[in-house]
Amino acid sequence: MTPESVLQALSRVQEPDLKKDLVTLQMIHDLVVEEGKISFTLMLTTPACPLKEQMKQDCIREIHADFGSNVQVEIKFDAKQIQRIDPASLLPEVKQVIFVSSGKGGVGKSTIAANLALALQRLGAEVGLLDADIYGPSQPILFDAESVRPSVTQREDGKNIMIPAKVEGLALMSIGFLIDPAQAVVWRGPMASSALRQFIADTRWGALDYLVVDLPPGTGDIHLTMAQMAPQAMAVVVTTPQSVAVSDARKGAVMFNMEGMKIPMLGIIENMSWFEPLEHPGSQYKIFGEGGGATLAKEFETELLAQVPLVLGLNDPGRGGLVRTETHPLYSIFQELASQLVRKMSIQQENR
Repeated sequence: MTPESVLQALSRVQEPDLKKDLVTLQMIHDLVVEEGKISFTLMLTTPACPLKEQMKQDCIREIHADFGSNVQVEIKFDAKQIQRIDPASLLPEVKQVIFVSSGKGGVGKSTIAANLALALQRLGAEVGLLDADIYGPSQPILFDAESVRPSVTQREDGKNIMIPAKVEGLALMSIGFLIDPAQAVVWRGPMASSALRQFIADTRWGALDYLVVDLPPGTGDIHLTMAQMAPQAMAVVVTTPQSVAVSDARKGAVMFNMEGMKIPMLGIIENMSWFEPLEHPGSQYKIFGEGGGATLAKEFETELLAQVPLVLGLNDPGRGGLVRTETHPLYSIFQELASQLVRKMSIQQENR
């Protein structure tokens, strides 16, 4: 039992998504071989990796196959820093950026973005949520955090820098924290884009595994500005089954592939797929039609990542239906969605 022979055994274990063995991917670190004991660190592509336990068990199986079941195997987890693409990025410590977009308002995009951020956090990642909707910021309302304010500190050059508010463990920033809730933001597109750029440049996010960006509905200046500021971003598009929503979402999907954007699209999320009363679990009333999300995913040769039903009768439906506990009817849907996105982003990053 030597380090070389242990690595030979571990070379039979594949990373399930990347389809390469752990040794080739240089995921085995700090290997120590002692009498009757093997220990090492499994260096993941993200701390939120949903398959880490599977890989751990595969490693133990292959070691026991070569050296006997009496060998003690100790495996720790860590995550390697993913190098950003643009050194001049305004988000230098953010490893992955996820744009949550929609073609039109009213499809539940902000609620999806908030619940996706919470689900990623439950997988063990450090997560931030940026409300990039300058005209209609929703996140302070969804999190019941309208009275929260980001803190302010100074850089070495004396310039003030904002520190995102901490809300339920998330680093959260929204222009809604900085203006009167009753105040309307009446700005032309370039002015809103300039404000957003300054808003991000003057914020110190710190080290984040994922920054979820709640984009405004439609296509426009703010989307282009965000693409320029976060060239490492990937996107999901939210729609409902309705033909009107799908038609507008199609334009949003086209936008990400346009010159000046070139943002990889991870898939489609269909919201409000059906109504399921709590009193009649399993009953599905497709009040907005059906098939819209699947049609859009097929058209753009991408994946329908999730179908999220309407669930009424929750304890606090007026606050956006945020999923906070395992007893929530939508808990498993959002956790599976987060797991899928983590895996897809790891593959995209490896390809890049």
